[in-house]
Amino acid sequence: MKVGVIGAGAVGAATVLSLIERGGMCREIVVVDRTATRAAAVATDMRYATPLSPTVDVRAGGYDDLAGAAVVVVTAGVNEKAGGATDRSDTEGRLRLIGTNAKVYADVVPQIVAAAPDAVLMVVTDPPDPLAELTRHLARHDRVFSTGTLIDSLRFRVHLADRLGVRPADVQATVVGEHGTSEVLLWSSASIGGIPALELLAKTGQSVDEARQQIEHDTRYANITIIEGTGASQYGIGVVSAVLVETVLRDERAALPVAAHYEPYGVTLSLVSVLGAGGVQQMYEPAMSDDERTALARSVEALHAASQRALASR
Repeated sequence: MKVGVIGAGAVGAATVLSLIERGGMCREIVVVDRTATRAAAVATDMRYATPLSPTVDVRAGGYDDLAGAAVVVVTAGVNEKAGGATDRSDTEGRLRLIGTNAKVYADVVPQIVAAAPDAVLMVVTDPPDPLAELTRHLARHDRVFSTGTLIDSLRFRVHLADRLGVRPADVQATVVGEHGTSEVLLWSSASIGGIPALELLAKTGQSVDEARQQIEHDTRYANITIIEGTGASQYGIGVVSAVLVETVLRDERAALPVAAHYEPYGVTLSLVSVLGAGGVQQMYEPAMSDDERTALARSVEALHAASQRALASR
């Protein structure tokens, strides 16, 4: 199967590399970038790794080369550093990038749809949820989802595991709502081997409130911490993007916190989404405490406003 990656910047390149390393899920990867020489350089660099992986062709191309693609991953646009969205005190966070990146999507999405009308479109560019809502309008179909809060949920699991001295794979913890400052960490359902995480934190002798605040801070602003050290948050989201492509291509019907349009709220956000062929097939609201549900309502409100801005900016 063919997969397209739009944008050959840090996240796009990391996604292509992860697709190659996972191997076997796609036969062809087409890299498209507004700067053709950059796309060619990234594709050429990646091709030299392909002899060590299951057979896959990596090449640069234009939008016409996306014809027949099953999934197109969109990473084009400015990132947080270039867009001035790295201030932890700024409640807008990634939403500050809407104006610029909505214009990018208004140009890119129609070209993708013209070339690959049947493709599933996966939005990675920040802020992914309002841009996925915009993409849905531009594409005029519902085979659209964003990476949502899957990366946030993984960060939540890692930081919680560090506190409890267990491996992250054994932590069950989910983030819902916006991939951004209004995201909601579901502490009420976080657990390790079926044991409530808050109960285990209390047994460590540390202040549960302090531990929660630190974990929330480290999860919510992980991207900024990474950007301050390297200039771009790319490798984690690159792996996430490759895994999600694989989930769609294999019709795995995995329950993951990725974002799609949820009609009861009238906006694109992350809940528990069943992902497989055609994109998100079903969405469920997980159990939440009253406080978490109130926080989710605030996140929905923020996403509504952001989506309207995205639609107005195109």
